[in-house]
Amino acid sequence: NGGRGAISGRREKYVPRGGPDGGHGGDGGQVSIVTDSNVTTLSEYRYRRRFRARNGGHGSGGLRHGANGSDECLRVPVGTEVWVEDGREGYLLADLTAEGQQLVVVRGGRGGRGNSAFVSSTNRFPRLAEEGEPGEDMTLRLELKLLADVGIVGAPNAGKSSLLAAASAARPKIAEYPFTTTEAILGVVERRYDSFVMVDIP
Repeated sequence: NGGRGAISGRREKYVPRGGPDGGHGGDGGQVSIVTDSNVTTLSEYRYRRRFRARNGGHGSGGLRHGANGSDECLRVPVGTEVWVEDGREGYLLADLTAEGQQLVVVRGGRGGRGNSAFVSSTNRFPRLAEEGEPGEDMTLRLELKLLADVGIVGAPNAGKSSLLAAASAARPKIAEYPFTTTEAILGVVERRYDSFVMVDIP
């Protein structure tokens, strides 16, 4: 949310520039989603579900304006789809397919003005200030697309990860118990002048 403006004033003797000096409130922060090639899964969003930016600071006397609220940035893998949950089927908001692509999903509220902004020729000391505007709120669903040419499908502990490790430079976790692979792993298979992407599907 945006910060509220302040009602303040100076009425000191021998101070020629007295009058209202209420500062403005700061703007609320925004929440954005950014693609990052160093992030490979959406697992960190499995347990933490609520993200919020900071509120804007309140104004105060002496024309001191509130600080803007800090932003919240969610880093996701390339190939993430952002869906809006609106109570029905939802709709696709964006398909993030490039490195460093940024999408602002909710914006913060504007900060309120202090009483110094309402001075007029007829009202030299206004006792009026604005409240900050509320920030936006939205429910989203993130889905990760895996772009691969070949998918390895089989029973648990059948050797899918071993096949991927033998055919490509990928190094998945390999152990002698079922369900070792908990998330899909990509590997590039190269043969002479041709190549394709293989994925180990848990």
